[in-house]
Formats: sequence, structure tokens, C-alpha cells
Amino acid sequence: MKDSGRVVVTGLGVVSSVGIGREDFWDSICRGKSGISQIRSFDTSNLKCHRGGEVKNFKAGDFIDRRKVKYLGKTSQFALSASILAFEDAGLKKKQIQGENTGVFIGTTMGGKPMEDLLFTWVREKQNTIDKIRLSQVLANNISNNIGIYFGINGMNYLFPTACAAGNYAIGYGYDMIRTGKLERAVTGGADAFFYIGFIGFQSLYAMAPQKCQPFDKNRKGMMLGEGAGILILERLDVAKKRNARIYAEIKGYGLSCDAYHPTAPEIFGVTKTMENALEYSGISYKDIDYISAHGTGTLINDKIECRAIKNILKERYKKVPVSSLKSMLGHPMGAASALEAIACCLTVKHGIIPPTINYKTPDPECDIDCVPNHPRRQPVKIALNNGFGFGGNNSSLVIGRFDN
Repeated sequence: MKDSGRVVVTGLGVVSSVGIGREDFWDSICRGKSGISQIRSFDTSNLKCHRGGEVKNFKAGDFIDRRKVKYLGKTSQFALSASILAFEDAGLKKKQIQGENTGVFIGTTMGGKPMEDLLFTWVREKQNTIDKIRLSQVLANNISNNIGIYFGINGMNYLFPTACAAGNYAIGYGYDMIRTGKLERAVTGGADAFFYIGFIGFQSLYAMAPQKCQPFDKNRKGMMLGEGAGILILERLDVAKKRNARIYAEIKGYGLSCDAYHPTAPEIFGVTKTMENALEYSGISYKDIDYISAHGTGTLINDKIECRAIKNILKERYKKVPVSSLKSMLGHPMGAASALEAIACCLTVKHGIIPPTINYKTPDPECDIDCVPNHPRRQPVKIALNNGFGFGGNNSSLVIGRFDN
């Protein structure tokens, strides 16, 4: 493929429960550091679960003009801060990205906390008007809009509310827009922040683990909720080469599917089809997969279904290909999940280190994959497959390759 048809990753920005910034994030997941802690964002005394992957030591004013922070909801603060970090990492200045040749594509599950605050205020204070600060925070599409406004990007600007697969959806769409010549560059990824109503919703839909997330372990007790943002700067290869950019990885393609059967749990057909579609679109054989970053929520049914689907895809190789879950460390950061996991895949193919699945003790015969238990592994990875599955059957798999000239 000519350079003009290839899409590479040149910048990475992270806000997560295990670290802020690419270096802290990568160091933490390579050490198997857990980001799960007692939740401080709201009172959990009336809830069954009190722990999650909460972002620590985050101050939006460290990244964004303090006068503008009040106009941003927490999810927007995460997304914009991670975008600033990603552009700095890519070595790009505002004047290089302004205009119509750059697009913004961001995924989210819940949208953000401001709507909750607005509803509580209406009920408590019996208000019938909205002040402009509330209005600037409350709409979910403001998450992507705020990035475009801050950087002066007036190209395409889309928000993808495709639940826990939203980060992969956003990255995949950005990839398509660059590959087909509509854009030169894209800001892609996902973001979500903790808030009370969202937390209750997840607690009612899933079995929430009381202390820790144990993907693929026989005694796993459920998921832990997380928060954060992951942003990837994608560029057309010839554009990246022209400015002598550092390249982390190459996006090879992606696959989508929708389960039409059970809206709150994955189906074996849909999950398998998603990975098949990703490989077909990328022109990659199952024999070329070196690593899978699993959706790996730690719930009984999700892990079992994903492992069965991986066996369908990998066939005779299913015990030979490492499969790990970052959610064992991050919790489940909702719309940011697959974006943060995509960042980890980019760093894995670049550095040849596979992050572990921590908290693993007891093998499960129904999840008899190589889950890289508890310790990172040094191993060359040329092709990584990143899985993200969501509510309503929105499934996505992203193929990330090591960059070779």
C-alpha cells in the first residue's frame, strides 16, 4: 500500500486510574499496578460496591486554562487534557492542526455528570431555567466539540455513543476518513467520568465485584467500574513522514458487528463475527495474530463468551496466543476502555512487552487461554487485536500492527 493509504499513530494521551500521561500509564500496566481504590467522587454508603478505577491526582487546571475549566464537564476535562497530552506527544502545534484537514472522533458511554447535576438541581431547587455554564456542560456532543474549539479544528467532529466499544468505533472511523483521503489527521479515542447515576446503572446491570477484578479466573466475581480518557493521534503516513514524526504503530483495520439477541451481554456469534470482520478488512490471517487485548470484564458470562469466540478465531493456535485484560488493573473505564487498551496495544507492538492480567489465581476450564497471568511478558508482537464489546450489542475489534517502513 502506498504511504498515502496507510494510517499511523503518532501521539498518545492518557488520563487513567493508574497514571496520567503515556509514560506513567505504560510503566504502571507493565508493572501490573492496580488502579482500584475507594471511590471519592461521590458517597457510596448506600451502594453495594464502594471501589473502582478512579482517576487520582487529576487537576484540569494543569492542562487547561483555569478560566475555561468551569465550562467543561468532568468527561470533557479528561478528554481535552488527554488530547493536549497526545498533541504534545506527537510534537504538533496548534497552527499545524487548525483547519479542515484534521477531524475529531470521540467515543463515550455515559456522556458525563453534568446532566445528573442538572436533574438534581431541578428537583431540589425547583428551577425552570438553565444557566449558560450548565448548558455548555450538559450535552454529550460537547465532549468532542470542546476539543475542536480548543485547538481550532473545524474539520469533521463526531461523538460515538456506542457504549463500551465506543473508543474502537471512534478510532476506526478516524482511520477510514484518513485512509480514503478525506482527512490528513484525526484526534480519536474515548472518555468517561464517574458519576452516581451511571454507577448505579452499571451496578444494576452487572455483577459488580466487591474488591477486585479477576478476568478469566474461575472465582471471578464481576467487573469494577473505571473512568478516564485515551486519545490517539492518527496521521496519514506520508504526512507523518514529512514532518519526521515518531510513529508508535500502524492501524491495519477494524471490524464491527451488532448482537441482536441480548442487549446487556455479548453473543458468541456477534463477538466472533466482529473479530472475523476485523481480520478480513485488514487482510490479516488468524495465523498472524500475536496478541489479543481482551474486552475481559471479569464477569462470568462475558469472559466465557469472549474466550469461546477467541477459540473460534484462533482455532488450533488458541493456547499459543497471549490474551490479557487491562481491566484487571484499570477497572472498566466505559467509553475510554477500548481507547486506553488501543494505546496499550500500540506500545506493546512498539516495545515488545505484553501487559499482564493481574489478580489471577485459579484457572477456569472454560477460559483456558494464555491470559498472561500476573506478570508482564517480553515477547515480540507484530499484530495485536483489540476487542471492545458494548451495550446493545455494539461490538468492535481493532487491528494494530508494528510499524515497518
